Amino acid sequence: MDLYLSGKRALISGASKGIGFASAMLLAEEGCDLILVSRGAEDLERAAATIRARSDVSVQLVPADLSRKAEIERVANEAGVLDILVNNAGAIPPGDLQAVDDALWRSAWDLKVFGYINLTRALYPRLKERQGVIINVIGASGERVVSGYIAGSTGNAALMAFTRALGTAAPRDGVRVVGVNPGPVATDRVEMLLRAQASRQLGDSERWREAFRDMAFGRPAQPEEIANAVAFLASSRSSYTSGTILTIDDPARVST
Repeated sequence: MDLYLSGKRALISGASKGIGFASAMLLAEEGCDLILVSRGAEDLERAAATIRARSDVSVQLVPADLSRKAEIERVANEAGVLDILVNNAGAIPPGDLQAVDDALWRSAWDLKVFGYINLTRALYPRLKERQGVIINVIGASGERVVSGYIAGSTGNAALMAFTRALGTAAPRDGVRVVGVNPGPVATDRVEMLLRAQASRQLGDSERWREAFRDMAFGRPAQPEEIANAVAFLASSRSSYTSGTILTIDDPARVST
């Protein structure tokens, strides 16, 4: 299926690995020129080299810490013309109310929650000019709230509300805003979270793979499976979709 994305220009945050990298790879295969944003310049260079070897598109790199307002303004200044924004950067740590102190909670939200909001605000005028699309990669814990991931669950719930609120008004500007809520995905971050869960519940972080045992598919999602949804939602094939969130979670978890 042609997604009619050739010639579009997409900015992906958290683009050096995981879902962000998989989304960048797929958008490049569909013909999108890319702006890749992540904290680590070396990781971005490796990601860009892989993409350039497989797709004949322009790949611009902008190393930046999106938890800082000045960095967001710099990214916006360097972005230029823009059709697609994929907000994906952020890693909120696990822990219950007593384990996540004020400083850790605030720093995590500065990157993911306020990072999404502030980057969207900074780039919205560019997207309005091109009748673009904003895709927020959030997380299923915003729906299935978890006390042991309290900062992440509440942050993701806030981003779900942000997506729905902006997505109801943005079409008047010719902009669509949608979200994707992945459940467990085979990334380094999910391994970290599951290790913490296994340590907390089973007393042994090495038993983290046992979390997959009762899943409907017997495995977590692959980053490419989430990227497929990102690409479709970014395309004109999904042109009547805004203010909604697609959940891609394990069916066994959802039904319990």
